[in-house]
Amino acid sequence: MTADVPPGTTPARVTDRPGDASPFALGLLLRRAHWRAAAVMEEALRPLGIELRHFAVLIVLVDRGPTVQRDLVAATGSDKAGIMRVVDDLERKGLAVRRSVPGDRRVRAVEITPQGVELFDTAHVAAEPLAERLAAELAPGEPEQLRDLLTRFAHPTGDEA
Repeated sequence: MTADVPPGTTPARVTDRPGDASPFALGLLLRRAHWRAAAVMEEALRPLGIELRHFAVLIVLVDRGPTVQRDLVAATGSDKAGIMRVVDDLERKGLAVRRSVPGDRRVRAVEITPQGVELFDTAHVAAEPLAERLAAELAPGEPEQLRDLLTRFAHPTGDEA
C-alpha cells in the first residue's frame, strides 16, 4: 500500500535520535534529557537516603512554606496516593511533619523540619559536581543558555508557578 505513495509525501517517522525533524522530536528529546538529568540527581540523593520524589516535595516546602497536601499534588505533578506515601516517608525520616490547619480539622499542612532543611542544603552540595558532569558536553555559557531556554519553554507567560 505505501508503495503507491510518491516519495517525499510521507510524514517523518518519529524517533528521538539527533536530527529528527518530526513534530514529536522536541517532546521526545525533553523526555530523554529528563531521564538523564533525573538519573544524575538520583545519584546525588541516594547517599542521603531520599529519592527525587522526596526531594520534589522538599523543594515545594522550602519555596512555599507549610503546604496542604492537595497543593503538593498539583505542585509536584503527583497523585494523592503518591503524595501520601512521600509525606509518610519524609515524616518517618524526620524531614517533614503534618500539622492541622486552623479552621479546618480535615486539612493537614506539611511543613519541612530543621533536619529537612539541613538535608535539602546538603543535597545541593552533593549535586554540584554531578550537575557539572551533566553539563560537561556543553560549551562555556551553554548551560546558562539552556536553563534560560527551558525556563521560557516551561513558563511561557513568564510566571514562576
